[in-house]
Amino acid sequence: MNVLILDDEKEIADLVEVYLKNENYNIYKFYDSDDAIKCIDTVKLDCAILDVMIKGKNGFEICQYIRNKKLNFPIIMLTAKIENQDKITGLTLGADDYITKPFNSLELVARVKSAIRRYKQYNNYKTDEEKIYIDGLEICKEQHKCLLYDKEIDLTPIEFDILLYLASKKGEVVSSEELFEKVWKEKYLDNNNTVMVHIRRIREKLK
Repeated sequence: MNVLILDDEKEIADLVEVYLKNENYNIYKFYDSDDAIKCIDTVKLDCAILDVMIKGKNGFEICQYIRNKKLNFPIIMLTAKIENQDKITGLTLGADDYITKPFNSLELVARVKSAIRRYKQYNNYKTDEEKIYIDGLEICKEQHKCLLYDKEIDLTPIEFDILLYLASKKGEVVSSEELFEKVWKEKYLDNNNTVMVHIRRIREKLK
């Protein structure tokens, strides 16, 4: 598994590298965006960890660059910026997760594993698909596709998993805590607004 790390804080980049190498990931570590872009263009990556405030193109621009190229791997934003608008911007551009500094290294490793696992499940679907139909919305569970009045909606794997879980609980009240723990398979933190940011993005796509 190939993981790209882009962070101009050498100590943080080196720390992340050590923890991920201990999990047998191949690490491509960069301190500036130009070298990172060259790697993105030439290496088959399985995950990217991007710092927002970086020399040259910032993390948001790199995230958008990856998604514009239709590269299908998870992106985790790693930054000291904690404003909600920054989270919304990153997730809107196609990031899958957002971790603020200072962070727990073991939590970061768990997030990377979870994101990669989710993408592998998303890409390795079976042909015998089950479907959920809700008011013009068609969710193909096995094929990981979502259609709204026969028009395919472009969802990230995490957005698809959220929508699928909510659809499976139609008519029931689902809390942010329940949704986070079922989809991310991690313990929910009271100050975690990641769920609502993703839901807002899903609603925009379904308009």
